[in-house]
Amino acid sequence: MEQQFDLLIIGAGPGGYVAAKKAAKLGMSVAVIDKGELGGTCINRGCIPTKALIHAASLYREMRECERFGLSAGEVGFDLQKIYEYKDLSAAEMRAELGREFDGAGIRFIRGKAVIQSDRRVRVVSDENDTAYYKGKYILIATGARANMVDLPGMDLPGVMTSEELLTANESQYEKLLILGGGVIGLELATVFNALGTEVTVVEVSDRLLPNMDREFSDVLEEILGHRGIHIYKESILERVEKRGDNISCQFVCGGSNREVEVNALLVSVGRSANTEGLFDPDVSVKTDKGKIVVDDFYMTSMPDVYAVGDVIGGIQLAHVASAQATYVVERMNGVQPSVIIEMVPSCLFTPISIVPSCLYTDPEIASVGITEEEARKKGVPVRCGRYTMSVNGQAIISKEEKGFIKVLFAADSDVLLGAQVMCPRATDMIGELATAIANGLTSTQLMYAMRAHPTFNEAISCAVENSRESESRW
Repeated sequence: MEQQFDLLIIGAGPGGYVAAKKAAKLGMSVAVIDKGELGGTCINRGCIPTKALIHAASLYREMRECERFGLSAGEVGFDLQKIYEYKDLSAAEMRAELGREFDGAGIRFIRGKAVIQSDRRVRVVSDENDTAYYKGKYILIATGARANMVDLPGMDLPGVMTSEELLTANESQYEKLLILGGGVIGLELATVFNALGTEVTVVEVSDRLLPNMDREFSDVLEEILGHRGIHIYKESILERVEKRGDNISCQFVCGGSNREVEVNALLVSVGRSANTEGLFDPDVSVKTDKGKIVVDDFYMTSMPDVYAVGDVIGGIQLAHVASAQATYVVERMNGVQPSVIIEMVPSCLFTPISIVPSCLYTDPEIASVGITEEEARKKGVPVRCGRYTMSVNGQAIISKEEKGFIKVLFAADSDVLLGAQVMCPRATDMIGELATAIANGLTSTQLMYAMRAHPTFNEAISCAVENSRESESRW
């Protein structure tokens, strides 16, 4: 006998649990199905564990350098196992809080492997091989993505791992670590292990780190990481990995020359692929493209009343994007005016721009929203740029921060904010103000109306905006 719900959600990550809470609040009966723990990759093997490690590593680095502030900490050290325990506790606390919210809202969490059948039926097989059947008026797929592994000799050796495996391994300290991939995840973990004393090497196939970010920011970050002792090889291709005693030999080509680095472990951080394996019965046909589920403008799949959001449909793979998409879908299911948007078309443009903040939790933090100067040039949009260097910001001077700056881009004709990039402490908090400004079509004049407290990192936004008003228009 199948059990029926208004909404069946497959996947308990940010897309799934946000949809569940919103649906329950709107009066729907809801069940969330996941073969793993509540919270999905983000809480258990991704965002939260990574940020916990970053926080611990940053504190350790600050303690080692506290003499700059006239302080002394004596013998400073760390216990990696206790750091990992702190990481695991952070995830456990979030899971527990989410579980309490589910209980309070009457949301049912079902642990097991879900397979979608015809007519919105779902078969769930538990870890004990018990089978149960459920039916939903609607189904929402939020199964996320899994880390990619490259197809090269030696990828099956011990010590070769993805970020998810690294974050759940709880291994001893690595003396030497090679990270394949200079994107967000790779660089965040590079800063963690570098701060904890590991010799870190980054191998990136592109001609710069963070290929999707403003080049000026990636160049400055590369300079900072290099100054801290991280070895960076760009335009490089890993060719093979071999066992070398207790270590791993990583052989790659850089600038036409063969190079070899011997390390304790290799972290492969080269993107993620949609997690759809075994999700549908063989007789169920759902339109996909290169493994990603294809959806329409309302996030409905080719199956009526079956929706998909988040990493499983590709696009921008961020937890807050999945949550926003999930909110939009559930609100539309219930005839409620959607309260979120992912992109908008400024009055001066004919194409939409994203208002999704992208954040990098390195030290210093980097955050961006909207378009970059390079993108504006490619689109043929005349912009006026404002720039402010954090070296003259009072709070940055007090905390003795390294290089950092803010860039803002306004349409040359309408003065509407089109993009912003921030590199400084609290950048990931500050970017929210600028995302709100883009979403509401604010101009530089309107952004200057609000006072920003002194001394704060945030007041640098006013300085960057003011600088844009002094600049000439340019492409």
